[in-house]
Amino acid sequence: MPRDTTIQKVLLIGSGPIVIGQAAEFDYAGAQACRALREEGISVVLINSNPATIMTDTEMADRVYIEPLNVEFAERVIARERPDGLLPTLGGQTGLNLATQLSDAGILEKYNVRLLGTPLSAIRQAEDREAFRELMRQIGEPVPESWIVTEEWQLEEPAGAGIWPLIVRPAYTLGGTGGGVAHNPDELYEIARKGLALSMRHQVMVERYLVGWKEIEYEVMRDANDTAITVCNMENLDPMGVHTGDSIVVAPSQTLSDKEYQMLRTASLKIIRALGIEGGCNVQLALDPHSFAYYVIEVNPRVSRSSALASKATGYPIARVSAKIATGLHLDEIENAVTRKTLACFEPALDYCVVKIPRWPFDKFVLADRRISTQMKATGEVMAIDRSFEAALMKAIRSLEVGVYGLSNKTVPQMSDIQLEEAIRVPNDERLWAIAEGFRRGMMLEEIHALSNIDPWFLRKLQHLVSLETRLKLNGKAIARMAARLLQDTRESATPATENTGTEHHLIARLLREAKQAGFSDRTIAEFAEVPELQIRALRKRLEIVPIYKMVDTCAAEFEAATPYYYSCYDREDE
Repeated sequence: MPRDTTIQKVLLIGSGPIVIGQAAEFDYAGAQACRALREEGISVVLINSNPATIMTDTEMADRVYIEPLNVEFAERVIARERPDGLLPTLGGQTGLNLATQLSDAGILEKYNVRLLGTPLSAIRQAEDREAFRELMRQIGEPVPESWIVTEEWQLEEPAGAGIWPLIVRPAYTLGGTGGGVAHNPDELYEIARKGLALSMRHQVMVERYLVGWKEIEYEVMRDANDTAITVCNMENLDPMGVHTGDSIVVAPSQTLSDKEYQMLRTASLKIIRALGIEGGCNVQLALDPHSFAYYVIEVNPRVSRSSALASKATGYPIARVSAKIATGLHLDEIENAVTRKTLACFEPALDYCVVKIPRWPFDKFVLADRRISTQMKATGEVMAIDRSFEAALMKAIRSLEVGVYGLSNKTVPQMSDIQLEEAIRVPNDERLWAIAEGFRRGMMLEEIHALSNIDPWFLRKLQHLVSLETRLKLNGKAIARMAARLLQDTRESATPATENTGTEHHLIARLLREAKQAGFSDRTIAEFAEVPELQIRALRKRLEIVPIYKMVDTCAAEFEAATPYYYSCYDREDE
């Protein structure tokens, strides 16, 4: 179906200020939407209270209003601009809530403004905990045992059920605000009171806490013609109990069997169709690591922080395509901006691994509680792409800009064994380094798994990195000797270093290549060898261990890409 020509001017709602638990991912979505709508010849009116965003640049929209994001100011903008439509799903939870309030107040009807893309009924069904739970039962999708609470006295039933721990999930909030895990009645009442106060609908859901289950996310896209695809599936390294914004996330999933992947994919497509969402949607599921049992946890009927991650990880611009769908276009009419040969109905394929690590503000708030749970505390995140999980993880760690360049930081090595076990058991911002330190101190993989509930596959990869780190330390003097010898050879002779046939030479060259392929930085290797970083860099260049570049093209090289982007790695073939 061609674009709806009755839509000439669209109001876009931004996501407001950047605060703890609400990072800047929605600015990316809003900027993408502005570009996509203007490509279709639509005039864009943007309202956002935060001027420190890309979307509020005067070049992004035709009219920009930096005003409080509330009903009063939104109505003033609507009365002045008279937009034909409102796009609510690209400004995070703030945009979604404001659009709902404008509709409830009769303002959209008063000024004849259409809600574009996902209908309000679908938004309410996904956001309202009771309505969502009822819909899941109707379509045969499993949800955990739960209770809907709108008044404090209703907490008596879940408190007396004897199912502990319980998780509290407020309706219509972002970043898990007001939620938490309760291990006893006192904690339940405390968390639920806070959740009820912060929920726009004064509603929370109390449900069984699935301790140790895997958390899996699917980013799904659907148009008005009922064509639906999965853009990306992601796996949280942290098991259930940690907000996905505070979790280390890997794409695509690494520990799922094909049967598990297809089972959860089918469920995600079934859910987006049942809700009638038009555009992007994020489905969160819990999977039992010991069986094929799963539960549907939550659906975000909007572009979320996971959408920004999935977009950058796959090269598929979810916000851009969602904006195009809102104008009436179907997936088979929207061009893939990367290949310019395929269409948006073509599911992306990944031939690499992506790792996201959250960035917490604990370096600035030194007295804050460093434990992480269902209420998001991160203010940002970093993402890295490489050929393997290990290399992508190490690259992401260096990107955090917290003075850490590998699997060791300043505080964790100072912990006692009891403190270290607690740091592994209780999710916190230093857990990754605590696990690595545990392996250094001789802890067994099974022991760390029992403490953390992190899948053994991820733990084996961390164990391999620690093992490689140990080998680099043991061979530090040999690396230093080779660096000195090869640099001396460079000054005295033009003979290539690769002609040296010494056993030590070959062993060290192989070890350095293995370390670089696993993501170790020159700086880290130099520290182990106790030589300047530039010497290690010169040594590996002399050994022809240099980075090459691979493509992110949405199709795993099945089609030629017109505008791909690249990532570096230490592989053989340069694309």
